[in-house]
Amino acid sequence: MNEQPLLEPLDLAGLTINNRVVMAPMTRSRADNEQNVPTELHVKYYVQRASAGLIITEGAQISKKAVGYINTPGIHTKEQVEGWKKVTAAVHEQGGKIFIQLWHVGRISHPDFHDGALPLAPSAINPMSKSFTPKGFKDTVTPKEMSLEEIQQTILDYQTAAKNAMEAGFDGVEIHSSNGYLLHQFFSRTSNVRTDGYGGNIENRARILFEVIDAIKEVVPENKIGLRLNPSLHGIFGMTMDEETIPTFDYIIEKLNDYQLAYLHLSEPFNDVSMIPFAEPHIAKRYRPVFKGNLIINANFDQEKGNQFILEGLADAVAYGKIYVSNPDLVERFASGSELAEYDTDTFYTPGPKGYTDYPFMNS
Repeated sequence: MNEQPLLEPLDLAGLTINNRVVMAPMTRSRADNEQNVPTELHVKYYVQRASAGLIITEGAQISKKAVGYINTPGIHTKEQVEGWKKVTAAVHEQGGKIFIQLWHVGRISHPDFHDGALPLAPSAINPMSKSFTPKGFKDTVTPKEMSLEEIQQTILDYQTAAKNAMEAGFDGVEIHSSNGYLLHQFFSRTSNVRTDGYGGNIENRARILFEVIDAIKEVVPENKIGLRLNPSLHGIFGMTMDEETIPTFDYIIEKLNDYQLAYLHLSEPFNDVSMIPFAEPHIAKRYRPVFKGNLIINANFDQEKGNQFILEGLADAVAYGKIYVSNPDLVERFASGSELAEYDTDTFYTPGPKGYTDYPFMNS
């Protein structure tokens, strides 16, 4: 390709990244130890991909109550912080930049993770989905509606996790408010039927997000905070769209301009929503004119489409997921126009190095 803006540097609110190829956050379930601590395998995995302009790690749970998948790492204990320190130091040694994604799954969990207690959620509504538990996939249950005290504790958990992330050496944090997990559950009327200050109108349903941002910015500079949203998520984890869905995201994204964030990370629809009433099929086109800061776009992008979106001014950077699994040297392959290796979906979530750190580099 003649023009490759993907390979040009970008200023993320004071943090210069070497290119605009972002490694998207992807659950890989390799923290297969009792403490859910990142291991030397995580170090190798992320170092292999350190030529990305920015790495956004897999979601890391902010507390024990945030867990919803087996073998996912956390960022809420001293041991986990020490594990992540090895990752960040190794990535930085290679000249890379790395943010950690802060994660709470909410109702997409199971009592098996919580000593028999119900998972927490905005409202007691079963998503009618599956949870990946230590005993295999199980049906989700009706969660416990969070009390005001539990909401406040969760906000503090986000703050503590962000502080831990800074101690662990991360360049910043991404708040996972997307894909049907806890914060996204607050946004939607299909998962939030509260009648207090965190439910009802759009402002109330979005309230927790801004309280989380305000709490985190007490321990992390605003320009080291990123945020992920998925406005047109439909039919996944029990999330469905209605006439207030897009107006809710319009409100959230406009209000995010009150902050000096590192970036906003948006997903184009994961599936075809052209026949879904109230859906927005063109996320970047809708929100690029609204959000004044750096915009990262994600979901089913290839090299050509990524370059095109940046050239057209629809995004500042592009996050790549599955192709980063099988192409640790994705930036170099884009630069040379080399063929991409195929990924193996059977090893996305299995313990060990197979399908994790054993994909070859171009010249190996």
